[in-house]
Amino acid sequence: MLWTSASHSFDLRSESILLGVLNVTPDSFSDGGQFHSHEDAVRQARLLSAQGAQIIDVGGESTRPGAEPVPEPVELQRVLPIIHQLVHHEGLTVSIDTRKPGVARAALEAGASILNDVHGLRDPEMRKVLRESRAAAIVMHMQGSPATMQQNPSYPCVVSEIRSFFHAIAARCAEESIPPQALAFDPGIGFGKNLDHNLRILSALPSLPPEGRPLVLGVSKKSFLGKLVRSESLEHRLWPTVALSAYARLRGARIFRVHDPLPNLHAARMAEAFLSAPP
Repeated sequence: MLWTSASHSFDLRSESILLGVLNVTPDSFSDGGQFHSHEDAVRQARLLSAQGAQIIDVGGESTRPGAEPVPEPVELQRVLPIIHQLVHHEGLTVSIDTRKPGVARAALEAGASILNDVHGLRDPEMRKVLRESRAAAIVMHMQGSPATMQQNPSYPCVVSEIRSFFHAIAARCAEESIPPQALAFDPGIGFGKNLDHNLRILSALPSLPPEGRPLVLGVSKKSFLGKLVRSESLEHRLWPTVALSAYARLRGARIFRVHDPLPNLHAARMAEAFLSAPP
């Protein structure tokens, strides 16, 4: 199970990898405003890397529930200097978290090598950017948009819809000469899903991605964890996140998008020790 771009290849057959979340926004749900300055963002990227994140996932537009889109020039101003610094001066591998083709193109030209698209490559222009850049991509499922996605989300069967969406996008990418090895798939926990939907998805993880393609899990500190542990404190969502990293690794997930790499890395490696143990 390889996940490849023109410049990187990740072998996910035995060990998973972590994306460290770096939101250079004033309003993201977990860390909005903390890393809005250039210096703070670079410092946090170094910390994420030191704690085990192989990829730094840079986002310049909040996708929290209820968030409105920001103008493309604003998003570009937020992310491009950081990406250039991280890639060309810090030597880090960077993904760009965006749903705008113009931002994706500019970020990949600035040195990012992975496109994390919360809109799931639905936009033909985004697929064109991906094909021409030869980047890797994360295809995420979302119902609606961040501004509306939590307004009574509904599915006949959430698992079947995600599975069908992934296979349809994979087929469309193949038709447009995007290699399957470039794609990883994220079911979009919390993106147009309620608590019941999230639990159904987590129960069905192995069946979701197209055969042979890596599954991405992004549950870090999300609000449904607070509901499950009956706490409104953001701090109390860390260890439920770690628990789900171990569980999801046992259930086939290979890529984890997290705010706190080290404990999640340890959880994944413990799970992998069980997976590799002789019978």
